[in-house]
Amino acid sequence: MEDVKGPGLKRFCSKNILVIVGFSCVMAVIALIAVGLTQNKALSKNIKYGIVLDAGSSHTTLYTYMWPAEKENDTGVVNQIGQCQVKGPGISKYAYKPHELSIYLTECMEKARQMIPISRYHETPLYLGATAGMRLLRLKNPNLAEKVLTKVTEILENYPFDFKGARIITGIEEGAYGWITINYLLGKFTKTITWFSLLPNESTSQETYGALDLGGASTQITFVPENQMIESPDNALFFRLYGRDYNVYTHSFLCYGKDQALLRKLAKDLWGTNGIISDSCFNRGYSRVVNISDLYNSPCTKEKQPVLPSQKLQIHGAGNYQECQKSVLRLFNVSYCSYSSCAFNNVFLPKLQGHFGAFSAYYYVMKFLNVTSQEPHSLKQMTDMMEEFCSRSWEELKEHFGNVKEKYLSEYCFAGTYIVALLQSGYHFTPDSWEKIHFMDTIRNADVGWTLGYMLNLTNMIPAEQPMSTPLPHSTYVSLMVLFSLILVALMILALIIFHNPSYFRKDLV
Repeated sequence: MEDVKGPGLKRFCSKNILVIVGFSCVMAVIALIAVGLTQNKALSKNIKYGIVLDAGSSHTTLYTYMWPAEKENDTGVVNQIGQCQVKGPGISKYAYKPHELSIYLTECMEKARQMIPISRYHETPLYLGATAGMRLLRLKNPNLAEKVLTKVTEILENYPFDFKGARIITGIEEGAYGWITINYLLGKFTKTITWFSLLPNESTSQETYGALDLGGASTQITFVPENQMIESPDNALFFRLYGRDYNVYTHSFLCYGKDQALLRKLAKDLWGTNGIISDSCFNRGYSRVVNISDLYNSPCTKEKQPVLPSQKLQIHGAGNYQECQKSVLRLFNVSYCSYSSCAFNNVFLPKLQGHFGAFSAYYYVMKFLNVTSQEPHSLKQMTDMMEEFCSRSWEELKEHFGNVKEKYLSEYCFAGTYIVALLQSGYHFTPDSWEKIHFMDTIRNADVGWTLGYMLNLTNMIPAEQPMSTPLPHSTYVSLMVLFSLILVALMILALIIFHNPSYFRKDLV
């Protein structure tokens, strides 16, 4: 009986050892997967939000941003998630009707509500920054400017966000934050973001772009000079971003924005006439009537108002680029410089360095003229294009650009001529350096302007929170993964031995 039972018991044990080993392998695999999934499960995102209202001279735009609470080198990684242009003019135009500002801001503020989780409302900072339009209103009538800001503050405080204030930012701030925005979006502060470059290296990633901003009432230039002292302390700024220090030159020219420059030119041209002017900056066949009181209603038109038979100015277009350029150049005083080098009006300007991003009105005008493509246009190509455009008749322009608002279409000859004059004669871009100007509107789905730079700099004042911890300490996680892996390997080796040499275990059972 023992001889009969013996072989059967051996066969039973060898088969079941193989089953047990196989089951153990499956359990070891399950343990490995379970530990891995537990340790590497997606953590809930700890996201912060911010809202900035850009109250410009001609319109107001609301931008919504988000960034992770954990910061990179003490600076938040900010992304734009929404943009809303408020319907209507800039807030300075509400100086005599501030009660209308509540309706004015409602639509965009409600859109911001929808983009941000309710649980984050109380910790979402909300800022309003007013630029050159309000700067001019403050120069003209400080009380009216204060009333506008007070009303805006009253309105925004009623929203559930963490309202931080409404204020008129300086021209230097506007230029500096625009510079931060461009270089952040181009990846010049970190090596993890790139634009254009397929093979970035350490040296090129740290070469910053300059920023050229053109608004309706002011214009800014900002860049990092190469090994040159900034001779005017008022034009020097220091930033520390992503662990690096930057010494930046910036200047804001109030009254040299596109709209105010046109008013100043017309005010100069009006002298010595009877109220009727033939203007080479408007296309042939175009005519416009302007109230002289409106012309001299700005702090930028300081010239004494001439006595004329009528309080109306009649403008008749003559359409000549060369003549238009002559009248525009009268706006820039380059006859005196008390520094080693100047832009105009005795304002210090270091030697231009590197590439420049030109945005706001620079972009809108150049987009209409079709010179914003990636392929740079030479200065000669630009002036040839302006000569051709200004020489076209008003009827021809209306036929080809009937969908463009008449006010904008009529001013493109002036605006293009003014941009060329400002960049060439004002900032001293040469035919060689002209091709380093890149006209841009958005980069990486974010609008170029001062607001993102403002928000980015603001995150330095928001403490970084500790990242949410993983379920297991790293050492424990590694130890468990190694242990279960070794068990699995051992079991697989054992299973192979049993499968290929089952008699080995039968001997042990004798």
